[in-house]
Amino acid sequence: MRLRPLVLLAFLLPISGAFADAARMPVPGDCALFREGGEGYILKAPTYWLKGTITEVYRRPHRMDLCPNPGKPKERYTRDDWKRLAEAYPCVSDAARAREVEAIRIRLRVDRWDTPWTSQHGHNGWLFRGHFLDTELKEGVVLDIDGTLLERCEALP
Repeated sequence: MRLRPLVLLAFLLPISGAFADAARMPVPGDCALFREGGEGYILKAPTYWLKGTITEVYRRPHRMDLCPNPGKPKERYTRDDWKRLAEAYPCVSDAARAREVEAIRIRLRVDRWDTPWTSQHGHNGWLFRGHFLDTELKEGVVLDIDGTLLERCEALP
């Protein structure tokens, strides 16, 4: 899974001219996209995604501690391993960098998605078998996601 450590800057303060009001914070009604996969330079893994509409943006204090390490390759993570990682996110790999931060959280109403259904279709990640972690994806379900994991997208027609 590609976690995008600089996506918060790309999401909140994009440098491209793709949006006329690119420097503003996301607001309810904006389109946002969560993606994972796509690794590889020559033979790329499939990219899976979920797209939705922001319903709320809020901040909360968060202790950025060490990322949980299940002690196995990511391909063998269980749903519980991914959920523990998501609950700890944002997190650090070096204990010296642990600190209190103000996390930007986004509630996202799911509109569309594409998830792998077997390990052969893609890696076992946050999106798998019609779920985002342990939440079944249905149109209209609202997810609470760290803002650094989302990208801006075009509004749905």
